[in-house]
Amino acid sequence: MNQENNRKLGIVTTASLEKGVDVRLDAPVSVEDMVVGRYVTIEGQKRRFFGMITDVKLGVTDDQLTVSPPDVSDPFIAEVLNGTSTFGQIHVTPMLTIGGDAESILEGPQPVKTIPTHFSAVNLASEDDIARVFGKEDKERFFIGNPLDMETKLCLNLEEFVKRSNGIFGKSGTGKTFLTRILLIGILQKSKAVNLIFDMHSEYGWKGTHEGGTPVKGLKQLFPSNVAVFTLDEESSRRRKVSTDFVVKIGLNEITPEDIAILRSTLNLTDLAVEASYQLRKALGRDWLNKILHSSDEELEELLKDTNIHESSFQSLKRGLGTIGRLGFVVPEAKEDAVKNILDFLQQGRNVVLEFGRYREISAYLLVANLLSRRIYDSYQHKMEEAIAADSDAMKPRPLVITIEEAHKFLNPEVADKTIFGTIAREMRKYNVSLLVIDQRPSGINEEVMSQLGTKITCLLDNERDIDSVLAGVSGKNELKAVLARLAPKQQALIFGHAVPMPVAFQPREYGSAASYKDFTSTGKAASGEKADVDLEKLWE
Repeated sequence: MNQENNRKLGIVTTASLEKGVDVRLDAPVSVEDMVVGRYVTIEGQKRRFFGMITDVKLGVTDDQLTVSPPDVSDPFIAEVLNGTSTFGQIHVTPMLTIGGDAESILEGPQPVKTIPTHFSAVNLASEDDIARVFGKEDKERFFIGNPLDMETKLCLNLEEFVKRSNGIFGKSGTGKTFLTRILLIGILQKSKAVNLIFDMHSEYGWKGTHEGGTPVKGLKQLFPSNVAVFTLDEESSRRRKVSTDFVVKIGLNEITPEDIAILRSTLNLTDLAVEASYQLRKALGRDWLNKILHSSDEELEELLKDTNIHESSFQSLKRGLGTIGRLGFVVPEAKEDAVKNILDFLQQGRNVVLEFGRYREISAYLLVANLLSRRIYDSYQHKMEEAIAADSDAMKPRPLVITIEEAHKFLNPEVADKTIFGTIAREMRKYNVSLLVIDQRPSGINEEVMSQLGTKITCLLDNERDIDSVLAGVSGKNELKAVLARLAPKQQALIFGHAVPMPVAFQPREYGSAASYKDFTSTGKAASGEKADVDLEKLWE
């Protein structure tokens, strides 16, 4: 079927703008070759329609055939019945018009606002049709994979992609990390944005793992001059033979009550304990946390009297703060400013991957990602306001994409309004900062935040609430639900939203072979004007 693009499948029998188009397949076309998620064109009298197959079914001209099936053991009888009394059907959801009067008035594919006439011919979409809709790979568009059961390249406009916050979803083991690596490479190559990646499982920096445990090269190996690796755990990096650019330490004096508030559930803090942190910060100043952890019992008793904090609330808070204080990367006062170093690399156009090493507990991830992102966002806000006041595009900071895993921990309804990530998602890149969120439980993310994600890419989900959350507010939700339910357990995804003209079910491009590394690096160097042949053979080994 891969080489049969543009062949005729059948004709339109019924159509509705709301419910879609029913197509009766021609006798030579096997219903078993029809796959949900494939693309077709419909040749109307005045327009060409571009759509997706969303259902496959069997039809009969006489219902009696389903009650008393004929004897088809004779091949001749079976052949006579096929295409006359019995036939295959597909249901197509038209997405765009790609030719005819509509496109002569307004250039390019346009949203569907009408339906094709009776008996319009339906064909498999050709490579030219796909390219007309999604574009070809160029300085802005990046090849991310192939539409299901097609060899045609699916290209994503990453300049548009990074203009808003986006999400990658899918249950565990479906290839979210694999797909994220590809998109990060694309952003690095094709857009003017830089990435800050909070790498909880050390999958994006120097080396990651493929499904099955085999190692694959990370961003630093592929683009050594464009990627910096920061770490919270220098010992882990040394054991893994990863060369790092900076070791991050967090000072107790940098941690605020806002950081404690988002850790309420992971540290088992009561609401009163969280409220106490605000009171103590006001009473003790910037070094409040260090003073609490290292004060004598007598000093703490006097403090509780002065602040009128109940002892049980204070003890709850102190236990939680003790957990933070025992993290190896937390020190009384950091000698070097991690945020300044990250900002310096980002403004040089270098992407930053922050590895967590052995600190994989969610409380460490929440603390560090929120604390650093809040300060970086404040810096971006300040620089953008200065640039706006001076009316100078040159003064604006380089657009930044912050990548976070376990996004529902940052963006659930309880804490979304307390974390910087909720603010970033809602402000839609107001200060040149957007999010790339990765999660296996999208139903745990605040509905308002989900509605602000411009483009969503979802691998297989099996929880009904997660599926409804991802597809909320999308036109043709029921049809897309059917496509999503039929994705393979691994390495297939559905993309829809701001950066694509219509939803696409696709298989991500190859990642992990010497040929794929060569393809990624040669394309990236050509795009950035840094093409060089030295050491490439060694890189691809």
